[in-house]
Amino acid sequence: MTGQQILFGTQREDGAALRQRASRAAAGLAALGVAAGDRVAAMLRNEPVYLEVILAADRLGAPLVAINWHFRADEAGHVLADSGARVLVVHADLLPQIAALVPAGVTVIVVPTPPEMIAAYGIAEVQPVPPGLLSWPDWRDAHAPWTAPAPPSLGMMLYTSGTTGRAKGVRRLPGTPEQHDAARRIRTLVGGAKKGMRTAIVGPMYHAGPASNARIALAEASLILVLPRFDAEELLQAIEAHRLTHLALVPIMLVRLLKLPEAVRARYDVSSLEGVTHGGSACAPDVKRAMIAWWGPILSETYGSTEASLITSVGAAEWLSHPGTVGRALPGTSIRILDEEGRMLPPGKVGEIFVDSGPNALPFTYHNLPGERAKVERDGHVTNGDVGYLDAEGYLYVTDRKRDMVISGGVNIYPAEIEAVLITHADVADCAVFGVADPEYGEALVAAVQPRQGAAPEAAGIAAFLRARLAGYKVPRRIWMVQDMPRDSMGKVFKRRLREAFAGTAA
Repeated sequence: MTGQQILFGTQREDGAALRQRASRAAAGLAALGVAAGDRVAAMLRNEPVYLEVILAADRLGAPLVAINWHFRADEAGHVLADSGARVLVVHADLLPQIAALVPAGVTVIVVPTPPEMIAAYGIAEVQPVPPGLLSWPDWRDAHAPWTAPAPPSLGMMLYTSGTTGRAKGVRRLPGTPEQHDAARRIRTLVGGAKKGMRTAIVGPMYHAGPASNARIALAEASLILVLPRFDAEELLQAIEAHRLTHLALVPIMLVRLLKLPEAVRARYDVSSLEGVTHGGSACAPDVKRAMIAWWGPILSETYGSTEASLITSVGAAEWLSHPGTVGRALPGTSIRILDEEGRMLPPGKVGEIFVDSGPNALPFTYHNLPGERAKVERDGHVTNGDVGYLDAEGYLYVTDRKRDMVISGGVNIYPAEIEAVLITHADVADCAVFGVADPEYGEALVAAVQPRQGAAPEAAGIAAFLRARLAGYKVPRRIWMVQDMPRDSMGKVFKRRLREAFAGTAA
C-alpha cells in the first residue's frame, strides 16, 4: 500500500521497502529449491522480519508452517519433520532450544534477535548467528528481487494442539479462485478493516488470527505497529500515541486491560478507536460488558477454528441483546449441534458444534493423516471439539471444549462458565478450572487462581464468591493458589500442565 508505515520499537520504515526485502527473500527461497506447495517454517516472535517471511512464502505459493516459539526440541522437531519443511527461519535466541532435533536436510536461516525483543523479553544472553548457518539479513540481501508472478496463496499450515498424541498439521488444498476471493472478503469484512486504517499486530503471528490480521493490515493499513509482546498499559500508550483505529485482541487481553487500576485506564485517550474485534477463546459476558462501557459499541466478536476458518460474527449492539453469543453463521456457512449419535439437536440443547465454512475458506486435510479428516466430519460439517447450542434465532453460544467438560456425580459441568465468573473477582488476576479424578464423584473440580499483585485472597472467600453466583455443584471443591498461569501468547491455558502440577501437590 502506497505510503504505508511500519513501526517496531524506535524503527520506522516504508511498507514498500519491506516488500522489496520480502521479494529478495522469495528469490533466496527459490534458490534453495522452494517451489509452490513446498513448506517454509518460521519460529519467530513478532517483528517486521515475520512479515517479510509471510510475504516471501506467499510470493512462491509456499505454505508457511508457523511454529509456536514456546516449543521445545521435541515439539518443534515433530512439526518440522511431519510438515516436511525445506527451510526454517528462526530467531537466534530460540535456536538453541530446538537445534538438537531440527531434521537433517532442513536449511536453517537465523534472524538476529533485535534489541527491542531482547528488552521486551528480558533475554539475558544475546545469541550470535552460529558459524556455518545463514544469517537472514545477509542471505536475503544477496539476492535480486523475485519477479515471477505469485501463485494463489495457501496461507499457513498450522498445527492443532492435539487432544491426544501428536499435534496435527492443518494443510489447505488449492481450492477455486472463487474460494480464494471469498476467504479474503470474509476476513476483511469481519475484521472491519478499511483502507488507511491504523492498526497494531498484538497477538503472536504463529496463530491463525494474528497472522490473518497481519495480512489484512499489509493490504489495507496506512500504519502498522508491530508489538513484540502484549502489555496492557503499553497498548493503551500505543493507542493514544499512534491514534490507532483498529485492533484484533483475545479475551485474556481484555481481562488484563480491565484489571489495570482505574487511574491508569483513565490516563490514556482511546477515542481514536473505530473497530476492535476479538476471538480465539470464550469471553466472559461481564468482561465484554465492561469493555463496551469503556471503549464504546465498537467491539465485535468472531468464532471459528483452524480447520474451518471464520464461521460467525457479532457486533456490540447485537451482542448486548443476546449476551454470551458468538453470533450467527456468516453468509455461506452452516452450523449444526449434534448429539453423541450424530443427531441434530433442537434450539437450546447443548451438543457438539459442527460447522461448514462453505465457499469462505479453502478446503483442508490433516497432513500425513488423511484418515483423521473423516473422523471430525459429519455430512460435510466438521468439529474442533467445541460444545454449545443455538437459540431459536440461530445465535450460537459456545459453552466449552468437549475435552474440558467435567462429569462430576453424573452431571456435565462446563469450566468456562465457572471461569467467566471467577475472573470477575477483584483479587483474581487469572484463573482456570479443570477436573481431577475423584473416587466418589468420578471427577472433582479444581480452580487454579493467580491472585492479583498485592492481593492475598483466601480460598474460602473465593468459594463464597462463586457460591453466591453459581449453583453449588459448580463451585470447585479445591481452590488452588498459583503464582503464574501457564498460558501461551494467545491466552490459551495449558490445562495439562496445571493438572500435572496439581497432581504433584497431592503426591
